[in-house]
Amino acid sequence: MNPAEIVGFALATFASIFAIVDPLAVIPFFVSLTDGYSKQEKHIIIIRSVIVAFTILVIFALLGEYIFRIFGFTIHAFKIAGGLLLFTIAFEMLQGEKSKTKITEKDKEEALAREEIGIVPLGVPLLAGPGAITTVMIYVTYAQRTDFAAVGYGIIIGSIAIVCVLAYIFLNVADKIFARAGRIGIIAFSRIMGLILAGVAVQFIIDGVVGAWHLYYG
Repeated sequence: MNPAEIVGFALATFASIFAIVDPLAVIPFFVSLTDGYSKQEKHIIIIRSVIVAFTILVIFALLGEYIFRIFGFTIHAFKIAGGLLLFTIAFEMLQGEKSKTKITEKDKEEALAREEIGIVPLGVPLLAGPGAITTVMIYVTYAQRTDFAAVGYGIIIGSIAIVCVLAYIFLNVADKIFARAGRIGIIAFSRIMGLILAGVAVQFIIDGVVGAWHLYYG
């Protein structure tokens, strides 16, 4: 195993998952959704949301290969489709918009009447949305093609865990962050994450196109 390759894989995996989950971008919605809640109630909601997000992403990380087999499509097709989805999300982030692939205005209105907002919409789809699921599954396929597949799986699950821990920390101090940074600060950070995510998305598309070309015209 090449240590440099492992470190590079770990950094890329963590940065990509953090950028697409983007827990800081969830703060404005969390603050508005939990307005009037007690500190204890907010804490319970936060715990539920990160547990649900972690569970969903790990399930897709472990079962992604079987999903490919069931639906009969290649990883190259998934990389291209996933890259296009991620680029769409990244473009919306660069424009300072909340991704429509994560939550809609109607979802927000319905969520205000729900008690289990820690599960839906905070856990899914705000934290563990389709973009995050796609990113995790694609990195799993990368890990499978290396000579450190087992370590790669550990890195992916570890990255998911770290991002969820960071989401837990950020949401616990959401009121303070929102008061200091405001919507403008949150949007600025989201745009930086969007730029990183756009680069990841383009690389996914390039890898998918090159892989498909070699598969069919090799």
